[in-house]
Amino acid sequence: MQVTRFNIEGVLLFEPTLHKDSRGSFVEVFSEREFEALSGVSTHFVQDNESHSRKYVLRGLHFQKGEWAQAKLVRVARGRVLDVAVDIREGSSTFGKHIAVELSEENHRQLFIPKGFAHGYIALEDNTLFLYKCDEYYHPEAEGGIIWNDPAIAIDWGIAESEMIISDKDRGYGLLSDLTSTK
Repeated sequence: MQVTRFNIEGVLLFEPTLHKDSRGSFVEVFSEREFEALSGVSTHFVQDNESHSRKYVLRGLHFQKGEWAQAKLVRVARGRVLDVAVDIREGSSTFGKHIAVELSEENHRQLFIPKGFAHGYIALEDNTLFLYKCDEYYHPEAEGGIIWNDPAIAIDWGIAESEMIISDKDRGYGLLSDLTSTK
């Protein structure tokens, strides 16, 4: 397995080794021991989630606040997404910066998103199956979000807004600046 580090501290891209032969293929998608050795991060995942989406469904940008903040390890089992992580850690030198990577059933990549990040993705194919591990249980009272098209973040989703399918809830989130203006 290979790991790529980004200019935003803590976000990691894992690329597992795919073994193929005449029977098909095999890939080890998660090993806590290897994850810790490669990342230097000691975490214990407590909840697995999956999401099915049509092409151009955008989900996010979501996060959990305070003591219920979640680190996530995300991947795609079927289809393809553009996955985005936005640094919302107070005092971080990369606050408001983001990374965007394509995850797919073909590339088997997994993105580790540490606590203190907003997360979202757009499905690039119909019938996309998105999977993620969380190191904290979901708590609705700790839920937060940032509007997907915040100009301060300037995410290039690669899809025209008119083609995107976005929930009313996700359309109703505020700006990144709202996170700091309430302090």
